[in-house]
Amino acid sequence: MSIIEAEGLTKTYRSKSGPVHALAGLDLDVPEGSVMALLGPNGAGKTTTVKVLTTLIRPDSGRATIAGVDVVADPQATRRAIGVSGQYAAVDENLTGFENLEMIGRLYHLGRSASRARARELIDVFDLAEAGDRPVKGFSGGMRRRIDLAGALVMNPRVLFLDEPTTGLDPRSRLALWGIIERLVADGATVLLTTQYLEEADRLADDIAVIDDGTVIARGTSDELKAQVGGHRVVVTVVDATDAVRVVGVLERTGTGAVESSGDGRTHSIAVTNGPAALQRILGELGDIGIELHDAGMRRPTLDDVFLRLTGHAATEDEQPDPSAGSDRSAGSDRSAGSGAPGPSDRAGAGGSRIDRRRRTEETVR
Repeated sequence: MSIIEAEGLTKTYRSKSGPVHALAGLDLDVPEGSVMALLGPNGAGKTTTVKVLTTLIRPDSGRATIAGVDVVADPQATRRAIGVSGQYAAVDENLTGFENLEMIGRLYHLGRSASRARARELIDVFDLAEAGDRPVKGFSGGMRRRIDLAGALVMNPRVLFLDEPTTGLDPRSRLALWGIIERLVADGATVLLTTQYLEEADRLADDIAVIDDGTVIARGTSDELKAQVGGHRVVVTVVDATDAVRVVGVLERTGTGAVESSGDGRTHSIAVTNGPAALQRILGELGDIGIELHDAGMRRPTLDDVFLRLTGHAATEDEQPDPSAGSDRSAGSDRSAGSGAPGPSDRAGAGGSRIDRRRRTEETVR
């Protein structure tokens, strides 16, 4: 059973240079209890997709439902079923981690003692007991992301949206957050994850949808997508970059498809149909013409290879940002709107900055 369904979603933004088609008929369905990764570069439409599904923006056309509820027709019911952690940690830096989570619980009308109990529980789950009573402004990037993710889980949502949750984190913090996400899924959560990190999609996702130019261009498990590239790849690194032309010639005679070369002209790879035999032949030919190698080997396709084959560019290539991404720092990514609590206009004192609104709301609920 699909708990997230989208059909024919379109969204066009107006800019000084003309219309930007962020979504161009996007279709998507996510089975309950699974992890779906939306994979694509900046500007592909990932964040816009999340914003439509979490009621932060309205699509120009198409239909989307969460747990059977139309996200446009009934946004309040949709928000009660979801939690969201956006690209930027939406936390009040002047409050402690515990106070941030307690405030979210109060905004959900959990009551004082229930909010405090849930906040303390999440502080322990996310391994923040030693730092939970310190102001968030002193937290590291990884700790901020953990508090932000904890805020999305205050109400135990059926569906969790994670928009590039590990962007900017160091490898240790990224691994820690991956472990938390894996535990959430093991407990039955449904996760829609957007990412530019192919390793992240490979590790966490049951299913991967590759998005480019506002539409899904391929979908499948990691292994299914890699099978589209097929076979093995032979990779060689030469000592002298001036040998690149001769190396490429040898690879083209043995492999299939185009040779991929690194920016410095020293590392080259190509798909082959019979990995071991092809590697032996290539090494023999390179040795015959006197090419000195620094390294050589054979590997199976990666999601990087899949992405390059499908889109024509690498996943890490610098793209134009998603036109909607700029609003992530504004009220659009406010924890209340993102995680299902009342939106900014529903809170006490709707005017003023986000932090001012939160403080006034906190004073009201206390």
